[in-house]
Amino acid sequence: MAIRDAVPGDIEGITAIYNNAVAHSTAIWNEITVDSANRLAWLAERERLGYPVLVAVDADNRVLGYASFGDWRAWDGYRHTVEHSVYIRADQRGQGLGEALMRALIERARGVGKHVMVAGIEAGNLGSIRLHEKLGFENVGHLREVGAKFGTWLDLVFLQLKLDQRPVPD
Repeated sequence: MAIRDAVPGDIEGITAIYNNAVAHSTAIWNEITVDSANRLAWLAERERLGYPVLVAVDADNRVLGYASFGDWRAWDGYRHTVEHSVYIRADQRGQGLGEALMRALIERARGVGKHVMVAGIEAGNLGSIRLHEKLGFENVGHLREVGAKFGTWLDLVFLQLKLDQRPVPD
């Protein structure tokens, strides 16, 4: 397994993973799948903004998972904070890919001078919550019934990781 920056040739794999999460999990709170053009535009926008999209690939260059981060909120005062996403192909979960992608993503966020990384996780996704805690994320909030999918209300847990020790923003 290798981790590298995503390229347009990875879009089919990224789209398949995204759509599987939409159709079968509460990791993504969308109910409509997307096409490759949608994910290609998303990749281009991330690149335009200077944000990474990382992929974990096997020896045959097949996408096993992907991760990215982007602006947490749109206003200038939040410019030092990013929110991230990590998705692993269903048949590859539990093998350490999520942790490997997260560690690489955290280093990228530090490399571009971000101060805090935020995770928004469905409260029932204990595996993801535990992984984030293992990586040093702190649970900072629980919003009850703020989402809905599959005919049920969903709670959202926020975790955050302080990426540096700057006493003041630059």
